[in-house]
Amino acid sequence: MSIHTIEHSQELETHITALIAIEPRFAAVYSQVGMPSLRHNVGGFEQLMRAMVGQQLSVAAAASIWQRLIDANLTTPQAIHEATDETLRAQGLSKQKTRYVRSLVEHDIDFVALESMPDEEVIKTLTAVIGIGRWTAEMYLLFSLKRVDVLAVDDLAIKVAAMDLLALAERPTPKQLKHLTQDWSPHRSAASLLLWSYYGLLRNKTAVPL
Repeated sequence: MSIHTIEHSQELETHITALIAIEPRFAAVYSQVGMPSLRHNVGGFEQLMRAMVGQQLSVAAAASIWQRLIDANLTTPQAIHEATDETLRAQGLSKQKTRYVRSLVEHDIDFVALESMPDEEVIKTLTAVIGIGRWTAEMYLLFSLKRVDVLAVDDLAIKVAAMDLLALAERPTPKQLKHLTQDWSPHRSAASLLLWSYYGLLRNKTAVPL
């Protein structure tokens, strides 16, 4: 199975054009929001650990704790393995987050191998870790592995923006949204990026996850 990625804005533009041909209502969205940022990151252990640290926290609180972990040299598997729970708690990690981070270390994910795995296999591998749900795994697929066909149907902003785009009477459930958007494949990453930008326009704020 070949793995398809979006490496730069020109490729994203190609996917958006193809998406608009399938779902013309995206044309108006694209004209309003313009070319979305790809917001790629390098991925790996630190990326997932940072996502765990930031769960259910404000951006400022998450950034503060992460900086404390960096300053204490506690952002690598080896360092976490050797640290006591008390040391991790002292940097701001809750008991639950400490458990999550230790689970990430214990699973010893081969991040290079993820690059050649099919999307669902990546999700299965990542969600085996305590504290990583499907949404976090999909964010990793989209922003770290640059996959072309990821629509985060559990994401609130995506659901709200899709409700407006598709003129639905109420916010769709993840299952409904998956069904309604299956024809958008294999351009659903472009759809996610456009819908986040569109949500930002609707709510006058930035919606793309950090």
